[in-house]
Amino acid sequence: MGTPFDETAIDNALADLSAGEKAWAATSLRRRRELLDEIHVRTGRFAEDWVRSACAIKGLDEDSPLVGEEWMSGPLTLLQATAALSATLSVLETGNSPLTGITLQEAPGGRVAVPILPRGVYDRLMLNGFRGEVWLRPGVDAATARKRAGLAQLDPTATGGIGAVLGAGNITSIPPLDALYELYAHNRVVALKLNPITDPLYTVFEMVFAPLLELGVLRILTGGAAEGSYLVHHDDVAHVHMTGSAHTHDAIVWGPGQEGLERKKEHRPLLDKPITSELGGVSPTIVVPGDWSDADLRYQAQHVATHRLHNNGYNCVAAQAIVLSADWDRKDRFLAELRTAIERAPQRAAYYPGSDVRVADALASYPDAKRFGPGAGRVLVEQLPHTDTPLLRNEYFSPVLGVVELPYAGGEFLHRAVDFANTELTGTLGANVIAHPATIRRLGIGFDRAIERLRYGAIAVNTWTGLAFLAPRAAWGAFPGHTLDDVQSGIGVVHNAFLLDDVERTVVRGPFRPAPRSLVRGEPSLSPKPPWFVDNATAATTGRRLTEFYASANPARLPGIFLSALRG
Repeated sequence: MGTPFDETAIDNALADLSAGEKAWAATSLRRRRELLDEIHVRTGRFAEDWVRSACAIKGLDEDSPLVGEEWMSGPLTLLQATAALSATLSVLETGNSPLTGITLQEAPGGRVAVPILPRGVYDRLMLNGFRGEVWLRPGVDAATARKRAGLAQLDPTATGGIGAVLGAGNITSIPPLDALYELYAHNRVVALKLNPITDPLYTVFEMVFAPLLELGVLRILTGGAAEGSYLVHHDDVAHVHMTGSAHTHDAIVWGPGQEGLERKKEHRPLLDKPITSELGGVSPTIVVPGDWSDADLRYQAQHVATHRLHNNGYNCVAAQAIVLSADWDRKDRFLAELRTAIERAPQRAAYYPGSDVRVADALASYPDAKRFGPGAGRVLVEQLPHTDTPLLRNEYFSPVLGVVELPYAGGEFLHRAVDFANTELTGTLGANVIAHPATIRRLGIGFDRAIERLRYGAIAVNTWTGLAFLAPRAAWGAFPGHTLDDVQSGIGVVHNAFLLDDVERTVVRGPFRPAPRSLVRGEPSLSPKPPWFVDNATAATTGRRLTEFYASANPARLPGIFLSALRG
């Protein structure tokens, strides 16, 4: 039996939101923009409280460089999101499309590509050499893209009822971002239920979102699975959005246990309302063979370690399968550097519930795996089978990383690696591709075709898909086409500050090398090692300074950011 809970708090919150929906329908575009600006100011004001609470949740020492993760994936992400969404509302106020003045481009397959990075001088300074675009679905032309951009804000008086948002417990900006997307993309007032892991942030979120709470369009709730179930099945809730695992999604949609399995088999969902979701999976990093220097091998090994170890692997898009060419003459040296990078990455607590059990499950399946750190908390499984093995099927959501070697070279390797990622790995949230610039040039259209063929909602070339999460105008979610019966990495997108319709994927690209080596080798990038690398020594200082800058937009803060970043 579950722990009894008081239904009154949820009933009262939903009653408030029913009244708040009328207030939201009467709220002008200008006032909606002003609300975003007020939240932006308050995010900066309470950013330090936010990070302090996040560190307590995750067991991070206040002097650890890993605190930078909490600055960057917490208040900094919300600051950028509110600013970008405010800019979109500002354009809509004038009666124009959010894409007015933006040159739309063409992506492979005749798709429309919307440039989302860099946007403005500060992006060009602080993400120099990085770029990104959102690809729309095939068949959507530029005129249609411009016409539909704005989503529900094209008719702000047409509200969509109450949306229940089940917040994530890993990245602390996810619940606020999902709540904003419900309000602004779909015109739904929001009952946000926090994951119990993030309950210590309740007061911070109350302070940050006070303007929406006062208007009656947002209510923040706490509780466990029983409260969540009561909320999503409540008659007053019109729509559900969740971030989590496919297992949790299926328990909500079909019901738990054997009854849920029977319902799913018979296509009789227990949930009687629409649900969107951002779920995880087994994300790949495809390492394309090439003529890499020793410095390239070392840097990219640190890069791949970051793909897995950021937030200790508790990311829906954390890489779990590294795909290598068995014929690459630098493969052994790369793997040696990868082992070193995993071993030397800062140690941290396994704060997410069930992590130790999942690591133990991986070790039971792969007893010869290499173990790193105190208590063997990090696991590297080499020489994985190419099919039908747990690591390729189950999201471990912990510091477990596998390596698959395919017996091909050059362009054939990339072609086969894409096939492998598309057919053998569970989920479609994010995929990374690392390739030497000379290799990309040599492959030419073949490389572009490979990126097009990858069926993932976020694709990162020489960077990490986490950048697509952090970039506010990027759309974030699984590759389209999943269903309740086979949900994979979810249904729908979030973030998407341009409020684009018909999204297919986000593609971000970065420099193969950090500055100054990038400049010496002919890459036009001034960016040093990114602050999100797990071994970046000044990540905490850089993350704090970036947050303070985006809160104030004071150019006098820029030299301090650059100095800290260069020392990383």
